[in-house]
Amino acid sequence: MADRPSMKDGLSELFRRTDGGGAPPDPVGLEGSVRGRPYVTTIKVVGIGGAGTNAVNRMVDSGVKGVEFIAINTDVQQLDVCDADVKIHIGQEITHGLGGGADPAVGREAMEVSRDQLKTALRGADLVFVTAGEGGGTGTGGAPVVAQVAGELGAVTIAIVTKPFGFEGNRRARQALQGIEALRAVADTVISIPNDRLLDVVERNASVVEAFRHADDILRQGVQGITDLITVPGLINLDFADVRTIVQGAGTALLGIGVSGEEDRAHAAADMAIHSPLLETSIEGASGLLLNITGGEDLSLFEVNEAAGVISEAAADDANIIFGAVVDKALEGRIAITVVATGFGEEARRPEPTPRPPQGRVPAPRPGSRPESEVRADEPAGRDDHVLDIPSFVHQPDE
Repeated sequence: MADRPSMKDGLSELFRRTDGGGAPPDPVGLEGSVRGRPYVTTIKVVGIGGAGTNAVNRMVDSGVKGVEFIAINTDVQQLDVCDADVKIHIGQEITHGLGGGADPAVGREAMEVSRDQLKTALRGADLVFVTAGEGGGTGTGGAPVVAQVAGELGAVTIAIVTKPFGFEGNRRARQALQGIEALRAVADTVISIPNDRLLDVVERNASVVEAFRHADDILRQGVQGITDLITVPGLINLDFADVRTIVQGAGTALLGIGVSGEEDRAHAAADMAIHSPLLETSIEGASGLLLNITGGEDLSLFEVNEAAGVISEAAADDANIIFGAVVDKALEGRIAITVVATGFGEEARRPEPTPRPPQGRVPAPRPGSRPESEVRADEPAGRDDHVLDIPSFVHQPDE
């Protein structure tokens, strides 16, 4: 690929025009887009329960930039070891510092009585990510409350959650589905990742710890694939308005991730993203696509065009495709592609945005009523997962 033009060369030629002395303007998406913004987009990532707080730790360790991390839990011990910028202990009078006992009703109640704390922590956010493991107590019951409060404050909300393994039983599976439905009623976009699909994306001889770390990293890539387009200066930058166009009021969304260092890496990574084992259904027919193409300094304009073409062919003919390109020196020789697909014909789960006092931010729709159909569980709260030091994001749907 040495004979291909670099990304910078390609974009400079693409956007070149004579201006006064003949000097070309900055390529689209560089300093000009930053200078033109009336404010810096405020992004907050909220991890709820044992699974969510563990996911936040992974993102902090990976150096996800430009976001504020918030951890919320009933379990004070798990909260103490979290590296989030803000920690909120909920439900002291309900669980006395312990987990939610795998009961979503407990998690919901604990979160409801902490609404004032939530409002303080979330106020001023433009975009809020809600992360949790579905099927347990604190995350399943508390995540919809967080999404609802964020929406009331005017933020666009994206929930990224996991479904429990099949071996965790029918009760957890049922509670997970009910928790996801509750999220869909109040969040703009909901992305659910089935843990059982891990069996298709890890090596057969991978250790248990390696497998769960891989799952944590998939969540990190999902969040970072969106935030980098806004917060990291790139060769083709997006702003919050671009992202909002795809995710606001979108309902169910799919997340696809592909990474390749092969000779035909752009096509391979794109094909991998749209046929990812993590996708529960195909992205074919999606009417909205948010695409992040990240590569090293050797990323070429040809490759960006090729990857975008592969993915656009899988979407609806009139799909709204918004993409950005980011250079990351750590990816030299490889290309990573993150796709968020929305708009599969279902009705929007949230009403149209309502006016908000001018604050230089974008108004968001107010959430609907919150379902009360969660099932109470009588599973024991105690487990000995920590003996194996298995990351809790997937293995512990929430205490």
